[in-house]
Amino acid sequence: MLEDRTTAAPSATAWPAAYPQGYAVVDVETTGLARDDRIISAAVYRLDARGEVEDHWYTLVNPQRDPGPVWIHGLTNDVLRDAPLFPDVAEEFAARLDGRVLVAHNAVFDWQMIAREYARARREAPVRHRLCTIALSKALDLPLPNHKLESLAAHFGVVQQRAHHALDDARVLAEAFRPSLVAAAAGGVRLPLNECRPLTEWSDRPAPRIGQQAGYSGYRAASWRPSRKRPACPHPNPGRYEEGKRLKQGMRVAFSGDTSVERDLLEDRATEAGLHVATSLSRLTSLLVTNDPDSGTSKVVKARQFGTPVVDEAAFGQLLADVEPADG
Repeated sequence: MLEDRTTAAPSATAWPAAYPQGYAVVDVETTGLARDDRIISAAVYRLDARGEVEDHWYTLVNPQRDPGPVWIHGLTNDVLRDAPLFPDVAEEFAARLDGRVLVAHNAVFDWQMIAREYARARREAPVRHRLCTIALSKALDLPLPNHKLESLAAHFGVVQQRAHHALDDARVLAEAFRPSLVAAAAGGVRLPLNECRPLTEWSDRPAPRIGQQAGYSGYRAASWRPSRKRPACPHPNPGRYEEGKRLKQGMRVAFSGDTSVERDLLEDRATEAGLHVATSLSRLTSLLVTNDPDSGTSKVVKARQFGTPVVDEAAFGQLLADVEPADG
């Protein structure tokens, strides 16, 4: 239930005509963050134009590989072994998304995972626009301590029961999105919609073998996540990131503050893209990723002093989707 501070809905005549006619609030749990990682569960809450829940749907998905960070999502090989494959649920999933704006927390990540799964299945997800609730909370200037889903939920009095469970995360986000949408409509705020461009072809790299652990037992963290002492980046530093251009392999990237995706996983994804993850910030740092550029952390302060470019987590996720190869 939401607290009384939820903004009252504008009258029918006051509701912005340009707002979408329906939303699909989505959460997916995955085997990791890389381009060849897979969806292992998905949930969709369908909402009407004013954010009222119409229905919800949830499914497990057999990723045909090890499930990744079980300590986060709790889905072991035993649980997933008899789950349907993604092509088996693709049609029903698509029906839940069709004609609606996809809403997610750090939406670029959920959209990329969904688009890749449909490309693997030689299909196309019927999504044309997405809305990131991190971006919406910024547009509304909500007084959040960070950009985690739990902070957005707490702001609107939404109680989370099972973090990192796709159905509960989608429910929490749907309950927090409605008052956000109402507040945006009441304040005449333009919704931060982004275009979604489906993938039309796909080629997988070799995936980890299924059942690396005997008998589909619980997954061990050490067998999935690389050592925190990362190998040296094999690419030279090409210099600073320039706004409007692509990231390039070898760029030095530093992170500061809270992120909606676990920091280690975000850093792993940057490393896999060929970037150099730096633990500190210097004049050689190409880019700082932070959701709170006004904070007084040492990295943010140094970024201001050195003129280091700064982007938020959502923008960084978009940049990671198209990293330019290193020269030579």
